[in-house]
Amino acid sequence: MKGLGDLNKMIKTAKEMQERMQKELAELRVEGSSGGGMVALTVDGHKNLLAIKLDPEVVNKDDIGMLQDLVVAAFNDAAAKVDERLSDKLGALGAGLKMPGMF
Repeated sequence: MKGLGDLNKMIKTAKEMQERMQKELAELRVEGSSGGGMVALTVDGHKNLLAIKLDPEVVNKDDIGMLQDLVVAAFNDAAAKVDERLSDKLGALGAGLKMPGMF
């Protein structure tokens, strides 16, 4: 039953890593921007929007569409940065995992 003990240990380690990753994602802060920095958004690692900064020049009641596009672009920029950080983090974690019979 040695294999079962190893499996339980591996499951426990995976759960601990998952809990640590969730905490790190909640604490992560990433800024995305668009319009040369005229719109900047801050999101956490779960892609929850935390803050918006708007340059007064982009706030034009006659061109709301442009502002909306800039906000969407800034959010997409921030989301891509979160994905990149997560990918980097998971790649580093995966490199340390040795699964018997898998590699």
